[in-house]
Amino acid sequence: MSQSLAINSDYKRSLLAGLELFQGVDAEDVQDLLQTCDRRDLAEGELLLSPGAKNEHVFIVLSGSVNVHVGAPETPILATMEVGACVGEMSIIEDRDPSAFVVGAEPTHLLMIHQTVLWDMVNASHAFAKNLLVVLSERVRSHNQVIADSYGELRKFERHATTDALTGLSNRHTMEESFLREIQRCETDEEPICLVMIDIDNFKTFNDQFGHIAGDRALSAVASVLKHQFRPRDLLVRYGGDEFAVLLPGVDEELALTIADRVRKAVSGETGDGSDSLIQIPIRISMGVAELETSGDLSALIRAADAALYRAKNAGRNVVSN
Repeated sequence: MSQSLAINSDYKRSLLAGLELFQGVDAEDVQDLLQTCDRRDLAEGELLLSPGAKNEHVFIVLSGSVNVHVGAPETPILATMEVGACVGEMSIIEDRDPSAFVVGAEPTHLLMIHQTVLWDMVNASHAFAKNLLVVLSERVRSHNQVIADSYGELRKFERHATTDALTGLSNRHTMEESFLREIQRCETDEEPICLVMIDIDNFKTFNDQFGHIAGDRALSAVASVLKHQFRPRDLLVRYGGDEFAVLLPGVDEELALTIADRVRKAVSGETGDGSDSLIQIPIRISMGVAELETSGDLSALIRAADAALYRAKNAGRNVVSN
């Protein structure tokens, strides 16, 4: 709902004093222009500005507040504009539709300045022009910060998309890129390369007996030991569930078997000391080792290591097999 702006001189001065666009502005310089401005009452939840809807006004909050949302009105609040703040100026300056949704946060009373009146005010008052420039610069800085924050969130999302939240290891999604790259490097350098598949023995029984919280702690404990047992250049991932995979560049099958057996012993020793009241039974792992064959690929290497792991399970578990 719009209303005409009819205000006396005293109220005008008190009104302008609290508005960011009018700080330091001589009321006499803009009084005639203010008389041409309307006011608007905005209900809580009512939409004021939105992308795709042309805007011709700068809105100044006289009472209440409005929320700014990006993408949709249902998205989290980007900013809340309270008494004295203005909205809509960027779309006028840029001569384009608004880039965000502005919604009443509560019953709100607004001063409406039409775009033609805005430019007249710029011409009439140096102080008003300076204030508008300050507001615009703050908006640009704010937008840049939003972009920076969004980029940070994107990087965090990408990191989470390639990292297992429970163990902190890379997850299976990283295998295709990182494993393939290392395989190609070893082939170019004519180095051997092995894959070790690792599975926690009887993990379902463990979960059933002690619960999923204890199971998660066991997985984290195993991952911690594995991280300390392999070299920095080795590529260790949580393959899924209770299974891990590690690629060993520059290592042939004989040496990989030796390394795997050392790791198997370390896991059972580090996590089976009885110090954790939630883990009352020793943790054991089975391991399958395979070396990349000439002209082989990652898929064939995974199949060979999986087959070796299956043989280790059939051999009674807590075993390394090739």
